[in-house]
Amino acid sequence: MRQISLLILLFIVGQWLVKALRRHDAQASQRAGGAGANGAGGANRQGGQNGPNGGARGPASAQPQLAEPMIRCAECGVHAPKSDSVVVAGQAFCSAAHAQRHDARPTGRDAR
Repeated sequence: MRQISLLILLFIVGQWLVKALRRHDAQASQRAGGAGANGAGGANRQGGQNGPNGGARGPASAQPQLAEPMIRCAECGVHAPKSDSVVVAGQAFCSAAHAQRHDARPTGRDAR
């Protein structure tokens, strides 16, 4: 019983240390990015003062980018990014060819 409680205690302390280190790294990178330091610290890891857009890194670019929503193709069932999808008559498709093939499919009495 003593060994189990010791393992649980070690696990809790380990989790606390990991969170503390992450907090410390986040604060250090904010200080390095916000102060405009060009040292070998966090500024170079983040790509310097110029972000991927070529402009200065601001508070808006510090927010993580959310993943693009995915849609399911009505023809083949494949999930594709919403920006690459084709919407026809309220249905989403992964490509224009699948939209045409779905539209050309016989419906109603013709399908029998």
